[in-house]
Amino acid sequence: MTSMRRRRLTLAGSITGAAIVALDGTVLTVAQPTLQRDLHASFVQVQWTSTGYLIAVAGLLVFAGRLGDRYGHQKVFATGILGFGAASAAIGLAPGVGWVIGLRVAQGVFGALLQPATLGMLRAAYPPDRLGMPLALRTSAIGLAAAAGPVVGGALVAHLGWRAVFFLNVAPAVPAGLLALTVRLPEATPQAPGRAAVTRLDLPGAGLLALTLVCLVHTLVALPESGWTTTVVLGPVAAAVAGAAFIRHERRTTSPLIPPSVLGSSTIAAALAILLSASAALFGTLFVATYFLQDVLGLDPLQCGLRVLPLAVMMVLSAPAAAVLQRRYGPRRTSAAAMALVTAGILLLAQLDRSSTALTIGTGCLLLGAGFGTVMVTATAVIVRHASVGEAGVAGGLQQTAMNIGPTLGVATATMLTGLTATTSRTLMVLSVIAALGALAARKLPSHVRPRRTGRGRYVAEQQPRGSAVQ
Repeated sequence: MTSMRRRRLTLAGSITGAAIVALDGTVLTVAQPTLQRDLHASFVQVQWTSTGYLIAVAGLLVFAGRLGDRYGHQKVFATGILGFGAASAAIGLAPGVGWVIGLRVAQGVFGALLQPATLGMLRAAYPPDRLGMPLALRTSAIGLAAAAGPVVGGALVAHLGWRAVFFLNVAPAVPAGLLALTVRLPEATPQAPGRAAVTRLDLPGAGLLALTLVCLVHTLVALPESGWTTTVVLGPVAAAVAGAAFIRHERRTTSPLIPPSVLGSSTIAAALAILLSASAALFGTLFVATYFLQDVLGLDPLQCGLRVLPLAVMMVLSAPAAAVLQRRYGPRRTSAAAMALVTAGILLLAQLDRSSTALTIGTGCLLLGAGFGTVMVTATAVIVRHASVGEAGVAGGLQQTAMNIGPTLGVATATMLTGLTATTSRTLMVLSVIAALGALAARKLPSHVRPRRTGRGRYVAEQQPRGSAVQ
């Protein structure tokens, strides 16, 4: 099999895995009311079908990425996608809501294995200077799956019931997993035996990081519903203590979960901050705007979906354009301009009132989609390209962690602000500030990336952050 064919198969597997996860999240939202009625579940139990999954994913993404670096991203990908499909099928057969919650947690574990591997495989398969377009196509697939989710989910629930939503994951998961098991795709070069100690799994570090993220995510999910109860207050305290212990452990251990080149990289930190702020601002805005469109303007769910459709369309279209823009103008200027578009879109939506037209709403969503699609491709490319091939899994795990925590943070922030101010415009103004902070973080990204080829045919990305020598 030719190298080009293997790369295309790698790209197909990466896109399939990322799209399955994106589709699963959106179709579940549509299916939850019917699931609640059929299984005679409480509202809290139905919420845990989402919360349990999110906690499992967020706590394990970085460790899963490290497993890919250690044992090969293709193996971890195959385990993750086949397990994800099997858990989905089991949920479709679940006799009660308790089974659904438990299996959703298991699905989250396999989702954590799957997501970083989709980035690690691309990093191993493509030279740094050719990563932009594969990542763009992956992002477009995510946007398309997220946009199609409510439509597909609604049709399945209406005609076949909520269980069909979970069986939907099985069809693409099985062939993609079997392909990963049977076809040898490009992988990172194994490390020499003398370096085995360097790649020893850092289980204490993984446990501390998982505890930090679980406490943080649980607090963000519980806060909008419960307010500042004693249990909720203890969450960020526990997260801070566990996070401090994790950083202290990572600095002292000889085999850290997150290598020093990744943990101490200001470039990766800036890209993660951009993804966190962009996803928080976007999903917080969508949360507020959806309630405004339905409760104030009186639109039904279908009309509401049509109003925000430009966001999904522009996210799909802007991703390939982002790959071209960052090659021409560099990650710094591309990300800064993209975050400016996100900020402008939120500010435009902050002006909504009862007289707002579909054109105004659509324009705001169009700006949001164009900016978010562009920044997602650009910041992800910086993270994956900046890390070495042997550290791509950890870098991908960090990227996926930011993309999972950001939306939760945005929705929690929007919920609290709406409760305090009772106005849509003030809430959106605060979310625009969060987006603007992402634009400031873009100043820390490289101005451009020049790949160079070493004597052994391996590619190394030369990045020149502002005001520094070549790294």
